[in-house]
Amino acid sequence: MNSRWMVALLAVSSLLGLGQCAHALQITDDRGVTVTLAAPPQRIVSLLPSLTETVCELEACQRLVGVDRYSNYPLRVRALPKVGGGLDPNIEAIVALKPDLVLMSVASRASDRLEALGLKVVALETKRHADVKRVLEKLGAVLGVGDAQRVWRVIDASVSAAEQSLSARAKNTRVYFEVSRGPYAAGQASFIGETLERLGVKNVVPASLGPFPRLNPEYVVRANPDLIMVGNRTMQAMVPYPGWSSIKAVREQRICVFGIDDADVVVRPGPRMAEAARIMAQCLEDKTR
Repeated sequence: MNSRWMVALLAVSSLLGLGQCAHALQITDDRGVTVTLAAPPQRIVSLLPSLTETVCELEACQRLVGVDRYSNYPLRVRALPKVGGGLDPNIEAIVALKPDLVLMSVASRASDRLEALGLKVVALETKRHADVKRVLEKLGAVLGVGDAQRVWRVIDASVSAAEQSLSARAKNTRVYFEVSRGPYAAGQASFIGETLERLGVKNVVPASLGPFPRLNPEYVVRANPDLIMVGNRTMQAMVPYPGWSSIKAVREQRICVFGIDDADVVVRPGPRMAEAARIMAQCLEDKTR
């Protein structure tokens, strides 16, 4: 091979290499780990319901090949293989699905095991509105979806519309939001707390206690909220804690126990936060008349 052909071949090889690099995707997840993908993933396992919903809202639902046991929206994901929970996933089942990307919570301890088996893992955390916006942007980039922030613009506008729909009477309400028995509360520093703040009501659990603190039931007695919201997936009526009969909201029966469908909406930091704001606003109006 003469020198000119050699130079030409090297030039072509170089260009091909640059082309491959140009299509590579990089994302730094919320563990601080940078993940490199050769191309937008086509086989995704999601181990968190809010991430499942986000993938689908970004019009990539058809790329999901497996989800955690709690992912149930939109309806089409219910037919997908279930691979355990976010905190206790079935590693063998995930590997068998041959995903090119696994999405999970930072709280999961399975990332190391999955990565040791050669799988690409992106761990994300959504505790506040800004996190939801950031995750939308990151997943949009990884999925190769243009203008992923359109979803956030809809959420933002819908929360504002819910706030404008509330009467002045409802906006004077002091609210306690219980995420689950414990009691575990949604504080001002959580995405639920931020939605309540944007609706114009007062959350009785301050940001200083963290996003989702476990409280002594006596704390809520002392806070004496006007209204209680309960995110209860089991659809059971709220079982009062000792001493709660003296709370104003309990005495006046100003309690919204969200059923299984509404509870899923209000406690998931994802694309249905717009609907969550409407649900909470409706509770406020109904219970403060």
